[in-house]
Amino acid sequence: MPETESREIEDVASLVTYGWGAIPATVRIGETAWTTSLFPRNGRYLVPLKDAVRKVEDLALGHTVDVELIIQL
Repeated sequence: MPETESREIEDVASLVTYGWGAIPATVRIGETAWTTSLFPRNGRYLVPLKDAVRKVEDLALGHTVDVELIIQL
């Protein structure tokens, strides 16, 4: 995640984390949505991307994508 969005997530992290800083979220890229956890790393958050999503959305290393996140409370 970009720095600005990662800071916004950090603002609510203590309210929603279930341990180790992991943040439960629903993620959407294109027409594909799934439930996962965001993980803190070097001041930002990583969004795990399933192989199935990469295939369906025709994504490859280096692609830039729009990501919709819903943080689970």
